[in-house]
Amino acid sequence: MTVVRRTRDLARAALPRSVGERLPAAPPREVTELLHDKRFQRAVAAAAAEQGRDEEEVWAEVKGYLHEMAAAHDDRTAQGWARLGEWFLRAYDVLVDEDDMQELRRLDRAHSLALAFSHRSYLDGMVIPNALSSRRFSPTYTFGGANLNLPVIGTVASRTGLIFIRRATQEIPVYRLALRSYIRQMVANKRNLAWSIEGGRTRTGKLRPPVHGILKYLTDAVQADGADGVDEDAGPDAPDVQVVPLSVVYDQLHEVSLMTEEARGASKTPEDWRWLVRFARLQRNRLGRAYLTVGEPFSLRERMAELAAEGVTGHQAVERVALDISHRLNRATPVTTTAIVSLALLGADRALTVDEVLDTVEPLAAYIDARQWPVAGAADLRDRSTIRRALADLTRSGVLTAYDRGTEPVWKIGDDQHLVAAFYRNTVIHILVERAIGELALLTVSELEPGTELPAGGELQVGWEEAKRMRDLLKFEFFFPSRAGFEDDLRTELQLLVGEGVTEMTPVKARELLVNARPHLAHLVLRPFLDAYLVVADRLADLGDAPVDEADLLADSLAVGQQWALQRRVASEESISLELFRTALALARHKGLLEAGDGVGSAREAFAAELRDTVRRVNIIGEIAGDTVTVGHPEPRSPQKSEQKSRRERV
Repeated sequence: MTVVRRTRDLARAALPRSVGERLPAAPPREVTELLHDKRFQRAVAAAAAEQGRDEEEVWAEVKGYLHEMAAAHDDRTAQGWARLGEWFLRAYDVLVDEDDMQELRRLDRAHSLALAFSHRSYLDGMVIPNALSSRRFSPTYTFGGANLNLPVIGTVASRTGLIFIRRATQEIPVYRLALRSYIRQMVANKRNLAWSIEGGRTRTGKLRPPVHGILKYLTDAVQADGADGVDEDAGPDAPDVQVVPLSVVYDQLHEVSLMTEEARGASKTPEDWRWLVRFARLQRNRLGRAYLTVGEPFSLRERMAELAAEGVTGHQAVERVALDISHRLNRATPVTTTAIVSLALLGADRALTVDEVLDTVEPLAAYIDARQWPVAGAADLRDRSTIRRALADLTRSGVLTAYDRGTEPVWKIGDDQHLVAAFYRNTVIHILVERAIGELALLTVSELEPGTELPAGGELQVGWEEAKRMRDLLKFEFFFPSRAGFEDDLRTELQLLVGEGVTEMTPVKARELLVNARPHLAHLVLRPFLDAYLVVADRLADLGDAPVDEADLLADSLAVGQQWALQRRVASEESISLELFRTALALARHKGLLEAGDGVGSAREAFAAELRDTVRRVNIIGEIAGDTVTVGHPEPRSPQKSEQKSRRERV
């Protein structure tokens, strides 16, 4: 209790004395305007009639929700909150691209901004507001989970523009009406709004699938389509917002270890004062830099109009916009040295010298240069001191262990730290996926036997079909462009390999390209996800035609996956993760494999067989790359084994 009291006193000391009070009796402007808005009044009356409730009762409920979510901007409070944010961020130097910020300020002068940010840490909610307020942007209102609305601190935060919202609202239609209308009024008043497009923190390091709730309400507002059920007052001059993707990435994070424990089945720690004290104390230890980068903005109204012209409307249009934001967030996310070093050591899964790390990183750095991907802090990934410093930082935080009693120091992933290292690697994995798929497409062509019946497009078409199959297999894991855009990206990858357009392909040519490719990425990038999928597919196939209890299947996968990790039947312990298993479950559900019925057992076994063969091919890429780790294959031994081995030898 002493520690809690001390932290509470510190929070108060950093803020004006008046902050400890609740919001002023006079509600914020948007609430007042809504309560007097005839359109909103009709919507409340319609909701009461639809639910068969007394209108006064519904009004009382609406007013309570509006008071709960309402936020204001108080200058004195904001100054103290900024100081508190700096204290929480004391583990980092925050780097911001000032040129991007200057362009964004010009946009801010003329437009309302909808800032869609990636969410890797609770600290995001301090990095972004501090960066904007210190550069004199218009006040920004940020949506946050109601679970963070703690006593005292929640009241303070609401006076700095933090809007606390509930997540589970399907059974509370009046709450959804209040939130939708509140957002519409904020847009009408040209407020800047910020929210996590993922809806919550990523547990894997890469972007989670987008959540559509707030974005749906924003699209309703800019289209003036009567989102709350009454549209006769909606005029042609509906306000617009500029959607701005904001990427926040860190060299390291203290909270990653807690998230990885949850991925192994541990219960999530509830957000309360004790949690806040522990979180604040963790930030005492330096962890490097935090990087805030700005993606390419776009007009939400214009984008919706473009989609409507293509015949894409309603929820489908919102989904497309959400994917647009996710793609732009990925493109804006810079490569960190921590991510590249983690990639190298996870791929080897053994101790490496600094020279061996550099040997792995060098072709990756060349590839990143060729694709013109941004590097955080303009770091030189080929620089020996840069790599050594990253190794030292990861060792100091316990992610790596170092041994220096031999002829030269070596580093390896620490015990139970594979998921932590994978989190850092996954911050950049999106830039490597299509190259990895291209390698598997080349391998598929190289394995064609003489006399194989080919499609109309020949061997090249076989490669395209394999790439599309992998795209479908991984579509719940990664954000891919449209099919046309995906093919364009693969052509770019082939041009990097051969230096010119590819018009034809033969098994010999594909084999030559694959063997000479640098870097090889499929085993580094795809194997952890495919191994996890295979664990789930194997347990699903074991059920035959029987019905599936999803919770039991996840628990069984976790237990069997740990066994496979001990047996080296999966390449790394990072594959044993509930987050990855849940994605595999979503894929199986999409394929109709979770419903019991005659014949579903055969379909489940076919799914497992497909993944076994895909894992086999990924492991071959690892062998070609000189991967010295021997990975057992989960499939039972069969006469085909010798044929598979001879194919690998031919490659």
